[in-house]
Amino acid sequence: MLKLKPRFDLHRDVVSDILRKEASVGRVKEYSGAVDTCILNMERDGGILYSWKGATGTTRIGKYDPKTKHNKLLYTFDKQVCVSSCSLNKEETLLAVSLAQRTRGEERLKPMSKCLTLLIEIHPINNTKVLKAVDCRVRVQFLYPETDRSSVLESHLLLLTEDGYVDQYHVLLTRQEGYRVVMVNPERLSKAVERVVEDFTWVQWDGHTQRLYYLTHRDKSLLRCVQFYPNHNCESVMELPLDLPTNPFSTIKFVNLGFDHYHVERPEQELIRMEVFTNRIERSMCVCCSQPLNDNQELSYTVVLVHKGCSKMFTVSLDSGRSSQKATQLHPLFIPMGYYILVYLPGYFLHCINTRQQEMLCHSLFLSGLDVDLGLQCQSAGFTVLGVEEESNTILLDLASGRICTAELSPAYLLQILRTDTPTCTSRTDPQRLAALHCLLVYMGNDPELELKIIDWLCDNVTAFESFDQIQEFILASLYRISYEKSLSLDKVLPYSSVFDKKEVPVCLLEVPGVSCTTELHTEPVFKGKARSLQGFWSELQWNTERMKYLEAVPNPRYRTSHIQADWDKLQSERRRSSSHLKHMEENTKKVLSMVDTWSLDKKLVPLFQEEDHQQRALIGLIVDKLREHLNRHLPRLGKKKIDSLVVNYVAKLLELIRHMLESVWLKYKLGPRVLCFTQQGSPAEWAVFHFMFRTLEATRGLCLPLPPGYHTLLAVLGVRCLPHHTFLQYIDHGLLQLTETFVSRLMTDLDNSDTNEKLKFSILKRLPEPMEQKIHQLWDHPVSSASISRDYVRTLLEKHNKNKGFAFTGRDKPGFRPEFLPLTYLAKILSDVEEQALNPFEEQENVDARFVEETALQQTLILLGFQDK
Repeated sequence: MLKLKPRFDLHRDVVSDILRKEASVGRVKEYSGAVDTCILNMERDGGILYSWKGATGTTRIGKYDPKTKHNKLLYTFDKQVCVSSCSLNKEETLLAVSLAQRTRGEERLKPMSKCLTLLIEIHPINNTKVLKAVDCRVRVQFLYPETDRSSVLESHLLLLTEDGYVDQYHVLLTRQEGYRVVMVNPERLSKAVERVVEDFTWVQWDGHTQRLYYLTHRDKSLLRCVQFYPNHNCESVMELPLDLPTNPFSTIKFVNLGFDHYHVERPEQELIRMEVFTNRIERSMCVCCSQPLNDNQELSYTVVLVHKGCSKMFTVSLDSGRSSQKATQLHPLFIPMGYYILVYLPGYFLHCINTRQQEMLCHSLFLSGLDVDLGLQCQSAGFTVLGVEEESNTILLDLASGRICTAELSPAYLLQILRTDTPTCTSRTDPQRLAALHCLLVYMGNDPELELKIIDWLCDNVTAFESFDQIQEFILASLYRISYEKSLSLDKVLPYSSVFDKKEVPVCLLEVPGVSCTTELHTEPVFKGKARSLQGFWSELQWNTERMKYLEAVPNPRYRTSHIQADWDKLQSERRRSSSHLKHMEENTKKVLSMVDTWSLDKKLVPLFQEEDHQQRALIGLIVDKLREHLNRHLPRLGKKKIDSLVVNYVAKLLELIRHMLESVWLKYKLGPRVLCFTQQGSPAEWAVFHFMFRTLEATRGLCLPLPPGYHTLLAVLGVRCLPHHTFLQYIDHGLLQLTETFVSRLMTDLDNSDTNEKLKFSILKRLPEPMEQKIHQLWDHPVSSASISRDYVRTLLEKHNKNKGFAFTGRDKPGFRPEFLPLTYLAKILSDVEEQALNPFEEQENVDARFVEETALQQTLILLGFQDK
């Protein structure tokens, strides 16, 4: 499930180097090939601090630099000591060390504190200053501010104690003799300290963002955060109430503050495991808590989505016979992976929680059973999340083996979940496939090769699943990812799944086997900083929570494409009317198509965007209009210009995405220009492409989404080549295929007038609207077309003559007229109109009988032509 990339191996990168150096001074025999080493801490720059016991009875502290892959000796104690906490400042001039002191033999009679905290100058004097000598555990951590200055003569150290307070030491430095960096007035360090936190039961350090989270409990549990800024100032920026037990922790819990190898908590002592994860790109914050098993063998864990204004409590029933691990020792491992939170319990389950698309359980991947394996070679308690890099790579530490690796989700594993043609995947459920598909499309969708593999999977599985349409999911999820990259504000207002467009969501998507979920709205976080002082992540998170509060209160904040179906039906009935509204939508369409024209159409594998498709152009303009209106209503802060750009880009990307899908399928089946020829029967490859295109048509029609101009023409061409003619005509009669002018024109000119083709052409002509039928007659060299053209010519000629003579049609069609012979019909109509308009000077005379004149003229014509005797 995870792709693990090794970054550091204690034995390979440190121990082997120590052995090599000890061998150079003749001490290798004393080591016997083994070195007692342990990892102490990992600093913000990636440097790894470690300690080992030297051959001469000393304890040494070193640093491994991942950039240069070199080890550096920082300090040597003249005797063996127990280093429980350690931190190095950014300039590598100061070393803070907390020693766990053990009383042995005669030392037991001496008064001695359990913990001694030292501040050591490591270059070059090795002056040592005692900061604390107390009977409780102490953790130390230097701040790593981002600064452009190459030389900084001050350092700031956090000192966190088991008594529940945090102090910050401000250490001033000075340079002597050009290279010596020493403390200024080290004896006055006790005065250069300020209390940052007064009372806590749990604390977590985030070195990448320089934040300190801590939990305090009085009337209720409150999670607070202190932000340290580059100028060394700090500020309490947030306070969040949490629903936790009265005494959630039996002892003070330190998270991400190094590794104390001399005070290891037993798993059964952990009543709650808790961690906080933030994502700068997503502007998200998640608080993860797990509780031990209850009497019903149910494990519960909660993820508080601060950025979404809700909390999710998940419950998983465990089979106690599956694992040899004691039930009381079970605590899952929380691993942040982009905007996913992985909850992993080896041998039981893996839950990939989607913190961005959290509305439904089916968009989060849940796997259970013994086959669930992340590739981690130890129990979850032995792994620690060291942080997340700016590239969204998660850093994991296996403390038992001393290995550090970066981890990311495996697309190959997710693709395997999608496929149904392998024995291991036949048991996969629709919710698992839907969740895996969204992870591939939205989380990993920037990989072009991966996208081609997904399209290849769509080709092989063109039949829609029972609970969701995979082509609809591909289109909406891909568009959501592309648009979200343009503006994070679109998260709650754009569609990402077609599930919400269903009148009734299938039960299998509402209930995922193995896990249940309850959602609660949690109390809003209180941001402590003033409006001016809140900056960066915190100002964005504050705006995000305020926006979520508004969007949760309004109906239908997420745009649904199917809602424009009524407007589309109404617009189609008004197509013949010329209105400013239609002109406005045509302008929308021109903006979209002009943007599409500027993109990668140089391949021209598929002939799209090269014809006038009035129906699709109207639908393009309509969706632009409705989506713009929706965004203006819910996101006015973005401004009309920005919204107009986002909307036009969204619809253009839709058309481009469908073209890209079609070209990928074109390449997969190796189709060429011969596909556009009407004289050959379709091959199996063309039938597969036709089936895929038809499924895409159904998917877009179900969502009321437009298709690229030319799509219907190409689909009709493939339909003629692949379908029997009677089936093809049935597709047209049921509205499944459309007869475009381009298609019919090519059909009439490319097909000869054999009996079969002539029958097909007549059938198609009968199904054309009158304006298109008249155009097509001009292209088909056939007696029927010639007769039709002659009738149109005579009608036009006589109408022109009529206008020149000043007569006007009365518009009355009298019974008995024979429109089959236009000259006679027109003559009779003229006589009838003349009869009605002329003045009759002889009242006793009857009017001229136009019917008699017509019949007589017709009879005389038949006699002249030899068809009838006198």
